[in-house]
Amino acid sequence: MADLLTAQIEALLFISGKPMTFKALAKAVNAKVSDIKQVIQDLQSWYIKEKRGLGLVVTDSSVQMFTAPELHELIEGYLQTQQHSELTRPQLETLAIIAYRGPIIKESLEQIRGVNCSMILRNLLIRGLIIEKETAEGMEYSTSEDFLSHLGIGSVNDLPDYDKLSQHEDFVKIEDNKSTSSDD
Repeated sequence: MADLLTAQIEALLFISGKPMTFKALAKAVNAKVSDIKQVIQDLQSWYIKEKRGLGLVVTDSSVQMFTAPELHELIEGYLQTQQHSELTRPQLETLAIIAYRGPIIKESLEQIRGVNCSMILRNLLIRGLIIEKETAEGMEYSTSEDFLSHLGIGSVNDLPDYDKLSQHEDFVKIEDNKSTSSDD
């Protein structure tokens, strides 16, 4: 069960948080779709047999990781606690960048922060503070209505020093460098 292909597929499904096609998985790990389907079948059987906390929802063309239904109450309680806990510094930094520069694609956000933001974005999405939208450039993030209502404002334009900070020279340089490098 612990071969490299299985580990790669499991990691991709975990980090994705949404259904992935067999074709996309095969491309990501440089394998055949038939091999992916076999690993998914083996992995699904293993989760069931070993009574793991995770499982797989498999359709004709895709697969998604989910948490075991019998752990619903535990997970719901944990998520409620997380939603009401204070944001961490990295979460606040990410949220501020999204608020002042959004909508922003994940790649630009990570370039500004200098680190992978996948788990932070996932947490902010769970809390309902941001929304995501798929675009041709990639996943794009902006603040949610809940974010605005928590702050008691009607628009991100009402944030302190919005005009100055949303056009800060460091942000503009990063975005200019991105558009210049993508033109090459």
